[in-house]
Amino acid sequence: MAPSAIDDMAGRREAWKNLPPPTLYPVKEARFEKYLPPQVDGHERALAQPDGQASIIIDNGSSSVRAGWSFEAKPRLAIPPIMAKYRDRKLGRTFSFAGQDCYADTAARGHIRNAFEAGTGIVSNWDVMEHILDHVFIKLGMNGVEGAIDMPVVITEAVANLPYSRKSMTEIIFECYGAPGLTYGIDSLFSYHHNKGKTGLVVSSSYSATHLIPVYNSKAMLAQATRLNWGGWHMAEYLLKLIKLKYHNGFPGKLNSSQAEQMVRDFCYISNDYDQELSHFMNWTGLEDRERIIQYPYTEEVIVQKTEEELAKIAERKKESGRRLQEQAAKMRLERLLKKEQELEYYKDVQRRLVDQNKKETKRILDDAEVKDEAHLERLVKDLERSIKKARTKDLGGEQEEEQAAPPDFSLLEVPDDQLDEAGIKQKRQQRLLKSNHDARARGKAEKEAEKARIAEEARLDEERRTNDLEGWLEDKRQARLAKIAQIKERDRLKADLGNRKSLASQIRMKNIANLASDTPSGPAGGRKRRRGGDDDDFGANDDDWGVYRSVAMGANKGDSDDDEEGEEDLEAAVKSLENDLLEYDKDFTYENTLEAQKDWTKSLLHAFRYGPRPFDAGSPAETHRIHLNVERIRVPEVLFQPNAIAGIDQAGIVEIAGDILTQRLPGIPGLDRDAFLRDIFLTGGNTLFQNFDERLRSGLMALLPAGSPLAIRRAQDAVLDAWKGAAGWAGTPDARRAMVTKEEYQEKGAEYIKEHDMGNAF
Repeated sequence: MAPSAIDDMAGRREAWKNLPPPTLYPVKEARFEKYLPPQVDGHERALAQPDGQASIIIDNGSSSVRAGWSFEAKPRLAIPPIMAKYRDRKLGRTFSFAGQDCYADTAARGHIRNAFEAGTGIVSNWDVMEHILDHVFIKLGMNGVEGAIDMPVVITEAVANLPYSRKSMTEIIFECYGAPGLTYGIDSLFSYHHNKGKTGLVVSSSYSATHLIPVYNSKAMLAQATRLNWGGWHMAEYLLKLIKLKYHNGFPGKLNSSQAEQMVRDFCYISNDYDQELSHFMNWTGLEDRERIIQYPYTEEVIVQKTEEELAKIAERKKESGRRLQEQAAKMRLERLLKKEQELEYYKDVQRRLVDQNKKETKRILDDAEVKDEAHLERLVKDLERSIKKARTKDLGGEQEEEQAAPPDFSLLEVPDDQLDEAGIKQKRQQRLLKSNHDARARGKAEKEAEKARIAEEARLDEERRTNDLEGWLEDKRQARLAKIAQIKERDRLKADLGNRKSLASQIRMKNIANLASDTPSGPAGGRKRRRGGDDDDFGANDDDWGVYRSVAMGANKGDSDDDEEGEEDLEAAVKSLENDLLEYDKDFTYENTLEAQKDWTKSLLHAFRYGPRPFDAGSPAETHRIHLNVERIRVPEVLFQPNAIAGIDQAGIVEIAGDILTQRLPGIPGLDRDAFLRDIFLTGGNTLFQNFDERLRSGLMALLPAGSPLAIRRAQDAVLDAWKGAAGWAGTPDARRAMVTKEEYQEKGAEYIKEHDMGNAF
């Protein structure tokens, strides 16, 4: 292998050390900030206003409910539309919380309910909605008003709000609170009105959905409005799914939607050219600048520092303990080997006695030896020979030859027992055992020498094959390497499957364990029923019965015991040896092709995707509690422009919807000037605050519009609060007074009655 390949790989492995320390961002989520007392001064100021100039303005959003007075510049409170109620059994009291107060109590967090249906702007839980309104009116200082709310109310609602939802809200406002008047309006139109818009296309992308509404002479053309079912809630849920998929092996931190919303808000942005940026986003160069690392809370492991003397003592104790364990293991190996040697001698003696015997005598000998038949005996002998050979050659080449010791005295073995006294007979037995051990060691040494000779012969033949047929030799090495790598992958797959309790391999294993513990087992080991307390349990009579134990033990670390006849082969070492041969003699095989290079983290796109351009320490609590956001930063908001291609939503993106309205629908209406709409494309809603949102929309529309079209895109002054401000400014106008439904009109015409106006939905 060329040295430059290794040097280049090592250089890339060391390049991360030149990177600056990673910038860590703390995880954010919704939490209790502070207690907000009731503000009675607002109601007092409202009473001092001229008649019809004071109203309560409620921007009833699915992410935040903002409320205040129409004569003020901004809302007095903004709370999430949630409540929590639980009963403390010890105190015997029921506690209720609303808005941010739900996060003040640990028990309340587990009982949080939302007033809106998830991912929509439609109220579905009216108990929660009523609780939210109670909270709002109390904080606005209306608690002291007896009997009713004495100020008219202006409430925002979703585009094309359901009649039942509006009816329910109307009944609550008039029946429960006794308000003198009520008006509904669309939040995005209020924002457009606040920003002095007359004719244009309103693009409102908020928490629950995205709407595109053409407005002509301050009146919304609702028949031409279009909704894209994708908003801030959907983005947070989508990001949460992507994070769980990225760290599918398990993330130790606690993930929730509130955290995902903060990540979307803080770290995501719109790409000017999504496909082009995505193609190089995961490049190692500059990845540390493109990714964002969120650090979750963790508990640092306390490591007690030891002195050099203590470390030396610990090392010495470990060394001594290891030496004793090695001695014990060697002794146990020798004892097992001797036992197998004796068993082999016994079974070979049985084979010799079977020669020239009739069937009856053969059966008697086999029964005495507890063997089924001659084939079974042959298998036992072969298995023992193979096991003994493997045990003696396990450490071939790694140990020094034993010193030649003087042969012991076996003179009493030739003396008949009747010529020996009791002490002589005992000594003769000891000599017989020693001779058996001596002969076993001699056979083992001879087998070791034969194994050395066999390996040397194989090496000679391999070298001869390489010299005479290099291409064929290289092809054999390549195929052997691929076979070993396939075995490694299969081994890793089985281990991963057994680690997953839902995998087929793990389920089969647990089924076998349960079957063994059952009184009526089924399957190969349970074809014969076993009655409790009976004596007809013949499990094991069939050799196939014992296969269940092999399946139960499957996946265990084989090779841990020296007596394991099927110990796992060192596959990595075999692959390494084959790759060394290929690196030396195959000019097309480089270090880049080796298994080591393929496993290098600097070449793993998956590593960069999960952990960034730095090495990952699985033992570090700080690193395991980090989330790395990279392609998700542009992928999540890109759904607004490519909902079908990215999230599988069967709808067109913002550019296609806007293009359809501006190039197909509006030109077909007589008397409309399309250029007037192009001159004022208005962006409002929290999602329009994404970086490059306006530029991406402009570039997309320019490709659809004729050359020279007067395209102008502008943002709301405050994309989040302008809906409330617009409603507050509109509430004191004559149009607002004409659009208000009074309590008398409600009682006369019912809860479904509304008055159409420029800022609201059509009946």
